[in-house]
Amino acid sequence: MTFRERHLTGAPLVLPNAWDAASARIIERAGAEAIATTSAGVAWSLGVPDGDRLDVCAAVAAIARIVRAVDVPVTADIESGYGDVARTVRLVRDAGAVGINIEDGPAAAPERIAAARAEGGDLFVNARIDTFLLSAGGVDETVARAKAYVDAGADGVFVPGVHDPAVIAELVSRIAAPVNVMAGPGAPSVAALAELGVRRVSVGPAIAVAAYSLVSAAASELLTQGTYGSSAAALTHGDLNAYFAH
Repeated sequence: MTFRERHLTGAPLVLPNAWDAASARIIERAGAEAIATTSAGVAWSLGVPDGDRLDVCAAVAAIARIVRAVDVPVTADIESGYGDVARTVRLVRDAGAVGINIEDGPAAAPERIAAARAEGGDLFVNARIDTFLLSAGGVDETVARAKAYVDAGADGVFVPGVHDPAVIAELVSRIAAPVNVMAGPGAPSVAALAELGVRRVSVGPAIAVAAYSLVSAAASELLTQGTYGSSAAALTHGDLNAYFAH
């Protein structure tokens, strides 16, 4: 079954978000059937703030490393397109990604999605709508944007920031494309989202934030208390080496 077909049948496609080759390989070993990148996590890993601050070549190089590290499909978060959307999509496609997320933002979103569709070939184009994430509109505004983006060539619609089951159910019923929800603390479980008709579940930067939070806690404990409890982990040095042995 192709990545595109997976959005249409079976249980929701669950995509843990990776930010580098190691996190991608670990997520694959945990059982993921596909991997999404997190642009925030990629930016932080390269020493850049989130929010379209990445150089496109650096972003594409990170995507290429993730693709090479795993055997499952990878879909790439390209923020709002890093300037020249058509060029970015060509580079991401050539790097081996099978899909993209593209943010809507304040202007020209349908045009950017149309450019991505024109250059993307069979890439799955997932259009992100930030109405709920930024408190910039409700259901009607979200549905209106979704229609414009699907008409422009989007294959799916990503609505981060919505956790209310009734709202999710209404969005699913009114949007004529597979709906992607960003899960995390406060969101319904994957099983509950499946019952609501959600076709794709991702977690954005949540796993990267958790990983970096552990770095912060372990470093602070070592430097302030001289102890090492925060560094206790289920994975060993040997485990991680083995993950990259092939």
